[in-house]
Amino acid sequence: MTPWRWAGTRVLGLRVRLLLTFALLGVTTTAAVASGSYIQARTVILQQAQDAAVMSLTDQLTEVYPIAQLPPTQGELQNLAQRLSDREGFAVVIYRDMQVQGADGPDPLTREVRQDVGDGRIAWQRVSVDGEPRLLIGTQLKLARPDGTSRPSGLEVYSVRSLAPEQQSIDRLASLAWLTGGLSLILAVLLALLAARGVLRPVRDLGLAARRLGEGDLSTRLTVRGADELADVARTFNDTAGTLERQVGELRRMESDARRFVADVSHELRTPLAAMTAVTDVLDEEAEHLPGDAGRAARLVSQETQNLTQLVNDLIEVSRFDSGAARLALDDVDVAAAVTATLRIRGWLDRVRTELPPRVVARLDPRRLDVIVANLVGNAFRHGGEPVSVRLSADPDWITIEVSDQGPGLDPEVLPHVFDRFYKADTARTRSEGSGLGLAISWENARLHRHGERRGSLVAGNSPGGGAVFTLRLPRDPADAGGAR
Repeated sequence: MTPWRWAGTRVLGLRVRLLLTFALLGVTTTAAVASGSYIQARTVILQQAQDAAVMSLTDQLTEVYPIAQLPPTQGELQNLAQRLSDREGFAVVIYRDMQVQGADGPDPLTREVRQDVGDGRIAWQRVSVDGEPRLLIGTQLKLARPDGTSRPSGLEVYSVRSLAPEQQSIDRLASLAWLTGGLSLILAVLLALLAARGVLRPVRDLGLAARRLGEGDLSTRLTVRGADELADVARTFNDTAGTLERQVGELRRMESDARRFVADVSHELRTPLAAMTAVTDVLDEEAEHLPGDAGRAARLVSQETQNLTQLVNDLIEVSRFDSGAARLALDDVDVAAAVTATLRIRGWLDRVRTELPPRVVARLDPRRLDVIVANLVGNAFRHGGEPVSVRLSADPDWITIEVSDQGPGLDPEVLPHVFDRFYKADTARTRSEGSGLGLAISWENARLHRHGERRGSLVAGNSPGGGAVFTLRLPRDPADAGGAR
């Protein structure tokens, strides 16, 4: 799964997502249940208060009914309003243009309620009077006819009851709903932590085991707990690790056998090759005096013996790298003098352009530096084009040697494989002049040099002006960095 990222940082791990999921589920469930319960309880409370107020008004009207005469006087309306008013509320009595209110304050009547009452219906509405919730109930008194029917009297009675106790009950209910939601959220977080711990522990163990396996510890195994999907993953990991350990063990055994075989064969060949080299030296001296084919055969045997000797020496060197037996013999080396000596010994000094600033001293293995430079320059002569150039530069931490030529350069498909052992850029060639190991050995020798966290490197590339460029960088001991640049 791709990690969610916000502002360039990873912020939502599996633990956080589990916590958020449980918390969201808890809040959503609590909000739905609490809000539903709150609305239902609020409706019930208000409905009960409304029914009780209507019944109370009905009982009070029964006590004062009937009206002695119509139209009533102002005093009779005042008396009726006072009798209908109590400590729970007050009454408003209206007859046509006369209106009497049983308590001081603003007029609480609304147009909707008055219209319903005027139509002969009992009406009620929740209103706010001076910031206090009130229940407004209105009805119109009727007069009995001699035939037993009734007719509207035009006398409207309104009761204004306080809903403060009910509002307090509703507020307590809301506070309880909030408290329940908070407790549910805390419980959801605790459950999420427990669930995350149960899920993340196997996942964390799996990650650590995979990391150890990637680092080469093929004996890594997971403890299988339970029989769920995570346990299946652990069993699959253990099976995979076991199979990988067996296969890698077999490959290592085969590789070790192959290395030992190459090393043994190479060492066994050194003795007969030494004898053959002595014989070819004699043949070289006599080749000029041998007639025709005999002379050519003597020179061919001498050249192939030299090639075979070089191949055996290179194989022995490679076997040392593979077995980890290669060691550096470090010394304080004047790099310019060492490169010049390499070129002079092989007769290349007049054929190579050099830029070698003096007094560049580094702590290196002079023999391995000689092998690297000789391989790079010889490779440039064989596969590149003259003139061949060698340039030296240095800074306090590194020395850099560039070997370039004016040949066709390296094909882009060849560059990734140029340091592979026995790699041939031209597959049509069955064999080459060298052993095919020179660049691979040079690369290993470069990486063998290290100082602290800095490790030597050898990189192949092409010059913008044409031709191949090999760049050797070796770490330089800071104590020797005081020389010329």
